[in-house]
Amino acid sequence: MLWKYVQSDFNMEKFIINGGKKLTGRVKVSGAKNVALKALVAACLTDEPVIIENAPLISDFFVMKDIIEEIGGDVEIKDHTVRIQVKRVKKTKIELEKAASIRTSSMFLAPLLARRSEAIIPNPGGCRIGARPIDRVIDGLKQMGVSVEYDRSDGYFHARIGSRRLKGCEYTFEKNTHTGTETLILSAVLAEGRTVLNNAALEPEIDELITLLNAMGAKVWREDDRKIIIDGVLKLQGTTFAIGPDRNEVVTFAVAAAMTQGDIVIENVDQTGILVFLEKYTEAGGGFEQLKEGLRFYYKGPLKNVDITTSPYPGFMTDWQGPWALLMTKAKGISVIHETVYENRFGYVSELTKMGAHIELFNPKVSSPAAFYNFNMEDDKKEFRHAAKIKGPVQLHNAVVSISDLRAGATLVLASLAAKGESVVLGVERVDRGYEQFEKRLKTLGADIKRVKE
Repeated sequence: MLWKYVQSDFNMEKFIINGGKKLTGRVKVSGAKNVALKALVAACLTDEPVIIENAPLISDFFVMKDIIEEIGGDVEIKDHTVRIQVKRVKKTKIELEKAASIRTSSMFLAPLLARRSEAIIPNPGGCRIGARPIDRVIDGLKQMGVSVEYDRSDGYFHARIGSRRLKGCEYTFEKNTHTGTETLILSAVLAEGRTVLNNAALEPEIDELITLLNAMGAKVWREDDRKIIIDGVLKLQGTTFAIGPDRNEVVTFAVAAAMTQGDIVIENVDQTGILVFLEKYTEAGGGFEQLKEGLRFYYKGPLKNVDITTSPYPGFMTDWQGPWALLMTKAKGISVIHETVYENRFGYVSELTKMGAHIELFNPKVSSPAAFYNFNMEDDKKEFRHAAKIKGPVQLHNAVVSISDLRAGATLVLASLAAKGESVVLGVERVDRGYEQFEKRLKTLGADIKRVKE
């Protein structure tokens, strides 16, 4: 039933939002998207059943479900509990139609190579927020004995190993990569010998994945913050694992409370993974309180301008910069956001300016760009801008806006909720990629929002 809800009339729906309502009440966030999708891949490393609890039933999740079934697995969903079993990998090629729409499709390299010694995957897709190459994954796999060729004529990576198992190695990531770290961990758990990953990513979602893999019989641990060691095992087993709350959703509802002068309690969450956001939020004048039942965010007066620079964990997350830019349209003075993770992630700015925001994009002077920025410099383009200067406070007004990516979508929905008048938000399928029944939860807080077929 819910799958039909997520998939129905894909690309043909919009939100109509009457803004100006204070959002108040209690809300629950879903299980973390950035854990759930990787947990599905991990489940493919064993022929035994893996049960995932608190899974977010978002459209990206169902794309991954389809890919697992395509390679020969069985996936059963009951409420938010998912049972995955891949008794035998029947197919090593992932078709373009599904995989090109989601970046985590590239992570199937790990189970396909581990169980069939071959993987043929398309160049991964997902949100258009920069080049997001998988070159760091490919480099690591090559050191594990994988032969990888990219066929430009069909857009597929062809990966093979000549032996029965991948080989452990020591690999140092040139720059921080969340997906790259996870893919090499997934590849190493069944490899022969020890794998050492240096300059590994530090996000808490990676530690959740490690916890799941160890419950399956893997031997993975952090020797220090950015050094992960994996001793390969011969076989993994089934297990049951519960996904923790999505910290991106926590930030989304926190900003919603401040933007609408509301008061929202997010149930059953704590400060894990969002300490830097809370620091900036309180510095800007946002109301915050830790309760026994969760976190309370509320409007307590005029907001102040606060500058942020995005960076890998434990820094200010790149996924939060859109909502933060929106929040700063309500702050007195000029604030600056400097994006260092992706070379092109201000696609929502032109839409916010339609609504009355005063935002100027520019490139700050950086003494050593190659060392300072986390993206590959060859992916940067002359027309890209890496920082935004926001002048506030402004009263946003209604407009027709289009969503360019998942987090931009949440930003534009929140902007419409805070704006005067009726706004139309197009491209809501991108919001469905990461937020389960977003508008229904917003309605319980008092939002005037409805989903309409175009």
